Amino acid sequence: MITAGCDVGSLTTKAVVLNGGRVLGHALVRSSFDPEKSAAEVMDKALQAAGVTMDDLGFCVGTGYGRERIKFVKKTFSEITCHAKGVHFLHPTIRTVIDVGGQDCKAIRLDAKGEIEKFLTNDKCASGTGRFLEVMAQLLGVDLEDLGRMAARATAPVTLAGACTVWAQAEVVVHLNAGRPMPDLAAGVNEAMASRIAILARAVGIEKDVCMSGGVAKNAGVVAAMEKGLGMPLRRLKVDPQLMGALGAAVIAREKAGGNRC
Repeated sequence: MITAGCDVGSLTTKAVVLNGGRVLGHALVRSSFDPEKSAAEVMDKALQAAGVTMDDLGFCVGTGYGRERIKFVKKTFSEITCHAKGVHFLHPTIRTVIDVGGQDCKAIRLDAKGEIEKFLTNDKCASGTGRFLEVMAQLLGVDLEDLGRMAARATAPVTLAGACTVWAQAEVVVHLNAGRPMPDLAAGVNEAMASRIAILARAVGIEKDVCMSGGVAKNAGVVAAMEKGLGMPLRRLKVDPQLMGALGAAVIAREKAGGNRC
């Protein structure tokens, strides 16, 4: 049966179309101020990529902060549930999921069946989220995607002591005015980000295997800093980590599928 998941996040909206255990198509768009519009746009693109129509879908599930505004889904589930489900679907051996989105960060511990044993969320401060990286990239005058690549060329990464985005920005400005090399600044930003995330991960109780999901998992600099900070490798996902919420929603849709149509 063909099912779909739609994840309306704060920064991006994603959709995945699934046929049993195979991804037929997926799409990602920048979230607008209208979650309903974003969901419709991304689902249309995902359906086109899959070569199917809405009428072909047996069940749809929504997730993300805007999930209650998605008109075409039958049920909605939290991002925590969907990311856990998507990761377990791809890699059943993973026990710890670190999901870093645009506005929050979540650490999730799973059992052998993929059920959630414990989770913690940081949605009160931007320092451990994708927003932190966006702010820093703008301050440095580089594209967000360049932060990871630049950090690989660092020789003496700066240390950012500030625990919040505002203070960290002030520190970066001081280093910029002092003429510190851009790669060292980028590495310092990534390491500061990773240290905030690691605190949350340790609090939930890290168990191997460990992976990162969400858009920040595509930043090689943060991933490398996380591996160094945690003292262990992170498992790379088979599918774009930014799609994990939508993939998990599609997997749940498959489990819930019956005679209902979207």
